[in-house]
Order: sequence, then C-alpha cells, then structure tokens
Amino acid sequence: MRSDRPDPRGSVQLPAQQGSEAEQPLIVIVDDDASVREALAELILSVGLQPTCFASMREFLDADVLDSPGCLILDVSMPGGSGLDLQHYLTQSGYPKPIIFLTGHGDIPTTVRAMKAGAVDFLTKPVQEQTLLDAVSAGIAIDAARRAEAVIVKRNVERLGTLTPRERQVLHEVVRGRLNKQIAFDLGIAEITVKVHRGNIMRKMGVASIGELIRAWETLPAPMREAGAN
Repeated sequence: MRSDRPDPRGSVQLPAQQGSEAEQPLIVIVDDDASVREALAELILSVGLQPTCFASMREFLDADVLDSPGCLILDVSMPGGSGLDLQHYLTQSGYPKPIIFLTGHGDIPTTVRAMKAGAVDFLTKPVQEQTLLDAVSAGIAIDAARRAEAVIVKRNVERLGTLTPRERQVLHEVVRGRLNKQIAFDLGIAEITVKVHRGNIMRKMGVASIGELIRAWETLPAPMREAGAN
C-alpha cells in the first residue's frame, strides 16, 4: 500500500452521526492475506474509524456484522468465494452494502461487472492510501443515505397501515390527481365523505399538503403502491 496522506486524522469526511457508539461506521475488511488485513486495519484506525477483519467470505458471513453501518473493503480473488460472489450474495439477500474492491490484477470485464452491481470503487493494489480513504468516505456516505431513506420508508409503510381500506382507495385516487367530485363518483360516495377521508389520510400520514402526501406515497415499495386501489 502506498502512502500519500500528509495527515491521516483529517482524511475522511463522515456524515453526521446521532445516537450511541453502536451506530458509528464499521469498516469490514475481507482479504485472505493477513498482511493486507493488518495494513488496512491500521490505516482505518489512523483516521478514527473502526475496522473489523475476516480472512474469507464464510468467516464474514458467520459474524454478526451485516446490520452494522459502514462499508466493506473486499479482495476480488479469495479461496472459498470471491469478492464478487460476496457482492452478489449480499445483494440477493437484501444487504446491499457499499463495497470497495481491491485486486492485485484487475481486468476491465471484472471491473465493469463490479461497478454495474453497485460497487463504490474498484482499486488495484498497491493502492494509494488517500484514494482508498476517499472511497471509504464515499461508502460511508452512501450507507448513511440508504439507512436514512430506509427509516423514512419504514415510517410511511407503518403510517399507511393505519389507513382503512376505503382511505387507501381515496389515497390512491388523490395521488393520481383526481378531484374530490371525481373520486366520489368513481367510488359511489358523497363528495363530503371524500373530504373527510382526505382529512383522515393527511392526519394519519403525518403530512400537511398534497405535495407532501405524494412524496410520502412515492417512498412506498412499488407493490404497495400498485395495490393501493384494492
């Protein structure tokens, strides 16, 4: 690993963190070379981040770290499952962690495959330290954004669950841009009843305007939106 950082303590920009120490980023290093693991861990520690190291894909999966915030640094070629195999497994399992790949002999097809699957970066060993730290910073930011989005989605899904079946029908029509009288005609109810339902929907969804309601609706998983009229 090549050193190019004048002062490692200021090399990584972290997103704003709230809460306990358990919520701080964890940088997971998976590499079958012990010397590489040691060097990477030392670098991560030098900028105030917490590393944890594994020698293989299986060792990593057996550990209880998948739900931790942060990102992964993976060697592309490892016995018992490559970094690309691990990337695919995590994506298919619902854990799309930000991943930085390291390789001693990168090639264009492998790089393209990794980047298309959502990798933060694909770096060739020996990697410049600041280049790697920049990638780690980007990975942490991506993970923080995903987690913040997941909180919003979870909140809106829970709020949607408080609506009655009729309120869901009205909501579906409102976000389509339908007027009260059009909704009333389509559902066979009085226009005043539609207004009452709209008021209840706004209150239960925790929004103050139609614009906010539409934005909340758009955060919902597609199957829930598609089932909104049922």
